[in-house]
Amino acid sequence: MISEPELIDEFGPQHSAEAVGGFDRKPTPGRRGGHGLLWGAAGALAASAVWATAVFAYGIGGDRKPDTHGYQVGGRSCSVMQMTTLTASVGKRAEAPSLVPGTIETPALDSVSCAMSLASPDAPAENDHGWSYRLHVGMSVELHKETDPLPEFDARKDSSVWGNDAERSELVPGLGDRAYLLVVDEQTSELRVVEGGAVIKLSISASMDYAAAEDGGEPPLDEPDPPAVEPYHADLITDMRDVMKKLRTA
Repeated sequence: MISEPELIDEFGPQHSAEAVGGFDRKPTPGRRGGHGLLWGAAGALAASAVWATAVFAYGIGGDRKPDTHGYQVGGRSCSVMQMTTLTASVGKRAEAPSLVPGTIETPALDSVSCAMSLASPDAPAENDHGWSYRLHVGMSVELHKETDPLPEFDARKDSSVWGNDAERSELVPGLGDRAYLLVVDEQTSELRVVEGGAVIKLSISASMDYAAAEDGGEPPLDEPDPPAVEPYHADLITDMRDVMKKLRTA
């Protein structure tokens, strides 16, 4: 028969009563086996209660649906693309936001895509030789109502909406649950945010436009390079916050 000191030594000297949950208390004389069964049953019940509480409160081990945080996605979502900060930096709105084909509305997923463009101010022909630049802005919004999009969001943090990998991706703090800024190349960037079941993406790309002269002449062969979009990154983040707010109140 194993003596009481041997039972205590089983846990080792480094374990305190708190560490072992009170199960190292000395049993009272007589009917030791029955008390051990009672302690074991009580411990199992306590563990089951803690686990049930965790599952209920945190969704551990269950198929918990993502929180939609009040986001609404539909055919009128393009109206949230005000892009006030970007417009002020670039110059003016060239094209109003328009719906891109491919809207999805199902019990599991709502998705919509929109596009608009901004243009630099008109400049005297002798200064820009008829060239001006445009900033093309794209928006896509997905509302996942059945499954959490975060794992897939992280897995694709380096892949842009254009299908090619970004030169670099940077974590943007304080924006949704997770946010990445993707620099695809010098003229193209994308900001993507996930918050609960909502995944929102804003992309910008720069191009050059030629304003034909009154005589209808052809544009010169030496087309200037589009401007870099990095100076607009801070504006893009500001406008993303505005888009997210409007999508929750639409």
